[in-house]
This record gives sequence, structure tokens and C-alpha cells, in this order.
Amino acid sequence: MNDVTPPDQIAFIDLARQQQALRGKIDAAVARVLDHGQYVMGPEVGALEQALAGFCGARHAITCASGTDALLLALMAEGLRPGDAVVVPSFTFCATAEMVCLLGGVPVFADVREDSFNLDPESLKAAVATAATLGLRLRGVISVDLFGQPCQYAAIEQVAHGNGLWLISDAAQSFGGSYGGRRVGRIGDITTTSFFPSKPLGCYGDGGAVFTDDDALAETIRSLRVHGQGRDKYDNVRVGINGRLDTIQAAILLEKLAIFPDELAAREAVAARYAAILPPEAVPPAVMDGTRSAWALYTIRTAPRDAAQQRLQRHGIPSMVYYRCPLHRQTAYRGFPVAGNGLPVSERLAETVLSLPMHPYLGPEDQARVAAALAVAD
Repeated sequence: MNDVTPPDQIAFIDLARQQQALRGKIDAAVARVLDHGQYVMGPEVGALEQALAGFCGARHAITCASGTDALLLALMAEGLRPGDAVVVPSFTFCATAEMVCLLGGVPVFADVREDSFNLDPESLKAAVATAATLGLRLRGVISVDLFGQPCQYAAIEQVAHGNGLWLISDAAQSFGGSYGGRRVGRIGDITTTSFFPSKPLGCYGDGGAVFTDDDALAETIRSLRVHGQGRDKYDNVRVGINGRLDTIQAAILLEKLAIFPDELAAREAVAARYAAILPPEAVPPAVMDGTRSAWALYTIRTAPRDAAQQRLQRHGIPSMVYYRCPLHRQTAYRGFPVAGNGLPVSERLAETVLSLPMHPYLGPEDQARVAAALAVAD
């Protein structure tokens, strides 16, 4: 993923170009960590948390070891118990449902909108009704901002809070985006994100963060990420995990955060160019009213999808399918309940979605090559 790409090839996500621009600053940042030697919870971690909170306007930003740990910490902080049910979309990466199951919870799968790929508020209502019919103890909702665009949160919050449910926003792909004037990090009771290298704001390994405006939740999350620590590391007041972000990764993220606004603007420009030049058979993602996407991925709908992907491959253009199989159809999760009479949109999208090269350094010439390859039936 971060290998240097030959000049005549297009990178799906070009981390090497970004590293070239930042290499001197990153080398100096890592050297500072090596000099002070505080590799775990060093001063860069606190500085990053303050910078992240300032960027999105959240009262608290708590870094952790991965986006998956961020979800786990959020669910633990909300007190999820074995047997508790949580509504999650089926069309997403497995970590969203995985953490519910890890704590003994029951995911109730809901469908998504075909135009935005995000949780459908109507299917959310159906999932709440399904949980009631099955006699489940429904506790909360995890929404997922897929491919960078925040969900339509006004409707989702109305359903969740109207039914006494907490809302966790899984923003692993959308940090840097916004909805209704709120930046990602200030949506839901808790927001989680990932700093996996391919994300819009990524480190050079695993990393994540949890955001909340709730002082009590923030205190609990900080304790949970260090083995449930109380006043000191030998005063454990709850069962927790080892979920800390390494200091070196924090130092790298501080340098990347400094250029993040410019990269977000560049991603928007790339997305706008795609929308203007793609052939009619490549249906672009809809940008919903009141949202700003972080454009983690640029995902089209096209049929037949596999033929389009093979055509791109013949022209030396990489592409990816996220996701070939919705969660409710996967072996580990197919025994859990689904909303209403099924999830037809999730199943249809699994057959038609295709993610094209997307990164801030993608130029018009390369995008024109992508569009031309999609338009040529050879």
C-alpha cells in the first residue's frame, strides 16, 4: 500500500507521495521521541489529543491503539453487557459488529441507503421493531460513515434518542468530514475513528481515537484504555484493556494533522473531477445535503462490476471492492437478526460497488485514464 509506484502506474492510495513531502519533519519528530525515550504515553500523545480535540471541536479526544480498540472502548464505556443488542449496518467492515459480539452483545443488522452507502433511518426503525419483537434488550446504535461521508444524523439521532438508545458514530473513514455544521468527532454520544495508514488521517501503523463531550464517559474511557486504572497503575477500578497509542505514532500524526486541511481540500477536488468525467455507467456516490465527506474512498456503482474491474486491471489501474459480502451473509454473523424482511440494498451493493484510486495527490491526467478505461468495453 505504501510501496513506491512506478511512474507509469497509478497508485490506489499513494502514501509515498505524502511521505516525500513530510519526510524531514517526520524524521525530526521521531528523533525527538527517540531522544526523550518516553515510548508509551509520552508528551506527544497529550499534544495530539489536544490538537485533535481542537480540530473537530470535541471536548475530549482520547487516543488508542486502533480503530477497533476505539469501538471496544466506546462499548465498554457505555456498559454493554452480554445479551444486550446493538443495531449496526450490515454493509461495512466486520469490526463494527465484531466488538459487539466480543463483549457478548447481539448485533441487529440494518440496511443502508443505495446512494450514500450509509445507515438507512427507515431500516434503523425496522431494526428497533425487530429487536422488540424478538424480546431483545436493545441498548444502542452504531452508525458507520462509510467511505468518508457522515450519515444523515438528524434522522438517526431522532430514532436512537427517541427510543432511549445511545449512539456511537463509527467514523473510521470520515474524520475530517462534517454534518450539519458539526465536524466529525462531535456527533453522537461517542465518536470513534481509525488512524490506519490508508485512512484520510493515518499513522505508520495502527492507531485510533475516541471523542466525546461527556466528562464522565471520557474519564471512564481513559481508565479503560490502561487496564481500568484508577489513581495509579496498581489501583484498578474496573476491568479494562491495554489500548494506548504509541508515542512515535502520535508524533507522526501531529505532523500529518498540520497538512490535513490542505489534503481534505485536495480530496474534494479529486472527487469533483471524478464526478465530472466518469462515464454514465459509473454511478458516482451521492453527496448528501449538509455533509462534507473526507473522501476516504471514491466508490462507484457499476454493473457488471467484475467486468469493469477487469477492464481497469488490463489498463494498469488498481481498484478494490468494499465490500463483496455484507456482514449478515458472512459465516461469523449470519446467525444474528436482521431488520424487517431482509437487507436488499446491502446485498445489491455487494454486487455493484467498485472503489477507484483516491488520494490527495491524484492528478487530472491519471483520473482521465481511469475514466477512459471505464468507458471502453474491450
